[in-house]
Amino acid sequence: MSLPSHHPGDTLLIDYAGGGLCEGAALAVATHMAFCPACRHAVAEMEAVGGVLLDDLEPEVLSPGCLDALMARLDHERPPPCRPAAPPVASRSRYPEPLRSYLRGRLDRDGRLVPAGWRFFQPGMRGLDLMAGSVGTTRLIRMKGGVAVPQHTHGGLELTVVLEGGFSDEFGAFQPGDIAVGDGSLEHRPVSDPEGCLCLATTIGGLRLTGPVGRFLNRFISF
Repeated sequence: MSLPSHHPGDTLLIDYAGGGLCEGAALAVATHMAFCPACRHAVAEMEAVGGVLLDDLEPEVLSPGCLDALMARLDHERPPPCRPAAPPVASRSRYPEPLRSYLRGRLDRDGRLVPAGWRFFQPGMRGLDLMAGSVGTTRLIRMKGGVAVPQHTHGGLELTVVLEGGFSDEFGAFQPGDIAVGDGSLEHRPVSDPEGCLCLATTIGGLRLTGPVGRFLNRFISF
């Protein structure tokens, strides 16, 4: 398997290292990192620098009763989800950790995705939701060969990691391990490779179809 050629970029890696990404976006970046030793190395360096900076900070004087107040909050508040962590070594599996942990109950004994739970999006394209909430949706997307996603832009951030097969758009060809980063400044029409494509996609802010027909369809469909 060749190394990825499309990466998240320094801003997303810094946000990941600092715990600033939502769970779905962190899962997408961590899944890319499972294929990409260069990004794993970059994040390790960022975390090391962050640790040094924290060590150099002067300690703050705590007010009386601060510990008791903190323990009371922990008793009543649900802690935020842990940041999905990328494995320390590259993986050749199409479902590397930490993604595999989100697929419990969705894989058969041979490690293949079970057919239940997939939703129809359009002919030749289905999706399997992994998490959904107030901050975006994360799902697997499976496309048959030669299927085109309608021309669209993004209401926020979209991170797409190729797990199997590939796709191409106006910005290049994406193969296993590659991550495509989309936002409101990008408009594209991805088309799956002849062998099809399996991707992990996190969408924050939704998609907006473009063009006269697309703008009309936005009233009736949601991605």
